[in-house]
Amino acid sequence: MYYIIEGHNFIYDIQTISQIFFANEKFTKVESPSSIGFTIVSSLTDTKCIGELYKNGILLESRVSLRHRRQSETDLLQEIRRELTTTLYLALQAYTAIEPPWGALTGIRPSKMARLIMEESGLDSETAVDLMQKNYMARKDKIQLAVDVALAEKEILRRQPPDAVSIYVGIPFCPSRCLYCSFASYEIDGRVDSYLTALYKELLAIKNLINSKHISSIYIGGGTPTSLSKNQLDNLCSKVIGIFGEPDEFCVEAGRPDTLDILKLEILKKYHVTRISINPQTMNDGTLARIGRNHSSKDIEKCFIQARSIGFDNINTDIILGLPGETSADTQNTLEKITALRPENITVHMLTIKRGSRLIDSLQNFSPSGPLELETMLTVSQTLCAENNYSPYYIYRQKNTIGNFENVGYTLPGKACVYNVIIMEETQTIWAAGAGAVTKLINGDKISRVFNVKSLNDYINRIDEMIKRKEDSAC
Repeated sequence: MYYIIEGHNFIYDIQTISQIFFANEKFTKVESPSSIGFTIVSSLTDTKCIGELYKNGILLESRVSLRHRRQSETDLLQEIRRELTTTLYLALQAYTAIEPPWGALTGIRPSKMARLIMEESGLDSETAVDLMQKNYMARKDKIQLAVDVALAEKEILRRQPPDAVSIYVGIPFCPSRCLYCSFASYEIDGRVDSYLTALYKELLAIKNLINSKHISSIYIGGGTPTSLSKNQLDNLCSKVIGIFGEPDEFCVEAGRPDTLDILKLEILKKYHVTRISINPQTMNDGTLARIGRNHSSKDIEKCFIQARSIGFDNINTDIILGLPGETSADTQNTLEKITALRPENITVHMLTIKRGSRLIDSLQNFSPSGPLELETMLTVSQTLCAENNYSPYYIYRQKNTIGNFENVGYTLPGKACVYNVIIMEETQTIWAAGAGAVTKLINGDKISRVFNVKSLNDYINRIDEMIKRKEDSAC
């Protein structure tokens, strides 16, 4: 796939729109339409925004819109950006005849956009739905979902203390790598203790930077944190609470049941962890084997019984729709088994084919579900969640998701995960420690990010540099 940009610098937005219709394509910049394959052209003149699609050097589709002028320079740039993506979207949609459910809305945080539109424009929810549907040509049910989630998130955010912060602690270790995974994760080896030593040093530095600020949430994620040994897990929780004290919400991804037993659950309970994730991804044993999971659906049920027996009253489950070989009947089976367990949260992900995963190198061996089948799976999940009193409370989208669908977090009343809302709405600073962790500093409307290196060895050897990056950004 080739592209030409003329008169503007919104390259990322143009590529993102293009990937809705041409997923997983690699984009190469050219000066003129290529004589081989597809070329996308996005042009901005003094009066027009133009989107074009060429194939083998021949123009197939073209769309033009007139530029609208706004009083504010910021408003003008946002309007130009929207018009450029819209014109290209219309050209690509005309050629492919694909009608993406989210239309030309490409951001990963549609609920944040809905919330800001309502807050800044003073619109009621119904008017906001109509406006967003018109501007982005998305299906009404999708925009309604974004608005409903925005209203739910607003209530959660309203209860957060002003100037509070949250903490993310990354444990990039897993017992094995799942087929679809593209995260920077490592199998347990002799570097774990060195990693934890570096991690504790970074956490102490973060504590010095935040001083006595209120901590809304601490989230220990991964990887799979419970892949640590019992002593390592106990020490990790002890260090985190010793450094920061007990937050309002303390979440740990217990993740895979092949890393979890009653003793590790008791360790988490000892340190007053308030929410854990036990993540089956599917309750179909054949799929679990295909994706590289060393456990069965019965192991998931056993973990639930153990967690309940020692008092955990807020458990999340992650599932993925569209895993290799699965159908909507498999989704029905998974949701029926999970809702019978009655977790407080159910997070429904759509399969995303990511570079860096084993799945993208194995597509010849698997036939991913098509958009129509995925939509049926999504409908099954929505229906069963609603029938069991789960409501959507956060939502996000990812590039290269088959069918251009969304990931949705559902919750029972009063059990929403605050950290998930904070990271989606970007209203609170999140200090992040660990390999590949990204600190997000919020200062009014300004958002800045501080990145840690992804490599495990680099993180261990360059921990002082990671700390210095944070210290410089906090100045």
